[in-house]
Amino acid sequence: MHKKYLAAIFIVFSVLIFSCRKKHLPETAAAANVNSTATSTGKKTVVRKMPRTPVPKVIIVDDRAARKTVDGRLYHDLEGHRYWRNNKDGKYYLFNKSMYADSAYKPQ
Repeated sequence: MHKKYLAAIFIVFSVLIFSCRKKHLPETAAAANVNSTATSTGKKTVVRKMPRTPVPKVIIVDDRAARKTVDGRLYHDLEGHRYWRNNKDGKYYLFNKSMYADSAYKPQ
């Protein structure tokens, strides 16, 4: 008798689990509806890209706002870009590989 109830419960749970596994993507369906209506009316949807802001190559930062590395060099992070201090002119330059060999970027 208990085996029949366990079998019935197992079947009900398995049906619930497999019915909930269907993926529901409302964004894809909405985009498909927009594209199908746009093509049926002859109009195209215009998607505009946001313009990228240019990254400056040189910035001027007060040394008190800059951070210091373990070896003593100063740097400043700005919008995800790292700028290193040039010891000759005091400006901060965007990182590039030529800084490794330049003596102006080495710690004092």
